[in-house]
Formats: sequence, C-alpha cells, structure tokens
Amino acid sequence: MTRFHVHVAVPELAPAIRFYSALFGRQPGIRKEDYAKWELAEPAVNFAISARGRAPGVDHLGFQAADAAEQKTLAARAREADGEGVEQAATTCCYAVSDKYWVTDPAGVPWETFHTLEKARLFKDPEGACCAGGAPVTSCCGAPGEG
Repeated sequence: MTRFHVHVAVPELAPAIRFYSALFGRQPGIRKEDYAKWELAEPAVNFAISARGRAPGVDHLGFQAADAAEQKTLAARAREADGEGVEQAATTCCYAVSDKYWVTDPAGVPWETFHTLEKARLFKDPEGACCAGGAPVTSCCGAPGEG
C-alpha cells in the first residue's frame, strides 16, 4: 500500500506533538528529541515533524512505498513528472535507511518517493547525502542552521 507522506518543520516539538497527537487521536510511533512520526492507517499517511532549525511549514511531500517494486513504480512516475530528479540508494535520513527518488514540483515543493529498508539510530549520516537532489539541504535532513 502506498502511503502519502507529509513532513512539517515546527518551531518546537513538544507543543506540536501534543497538537498532532490530539488531532490524530494517538501518540507518534517514533519520537526522538528533534523528530516525531505518525504512520496512520486511516487516512493512510506518514506524517512527520522535526524541530531542526528549519523555517516552520511544509518541508516536503511524498509517497512511502510498501516494497522495492512499488518504489520503482513511484520513482518512475516521479522521473516522468520531472526528468531532473535524483535517486538515492540506502541513504540514512529521518532515522531510517531508505531508497529514495527526489523531484521538485513547478511551485518549488520537494517531493520524495521512498521505501524504508531499516531503522537508523541517527537522523542522518553525517558523511552521506540526505534529502538531496529535488530537495538539496533545504529539506528535512539539513542540520540546524544549514540551507
């Protein structure tokens, strides 16, 4: 099942977690000092927030694939929408290791398609590319003050 993905930058995590937990009727499934994520079944959405020094608001949108085959299909659609996208394999980003494909829509909004391979201990690999291509460092994975 494809799940819609929304990532919102927030000025403070605690009040945002309280707000979204009440709105969604449940606590986040993943909670870190700078990040929280709800994977909701109804509506099917992967909703993440982070407080990492970014400007508040929608950081990026995307689709979470259920498996590698679905990721290939979603990446192909993204590639068709914007031929200048960037593919990332096994990149550590947002406390997960994922295969990703990034594009930017005509309004400048970064979109990602991704399939999560495993959980990660770090928000991002300090040496690796995270949120690159369609969303170069202006997206979720830039460290506070970057971008």
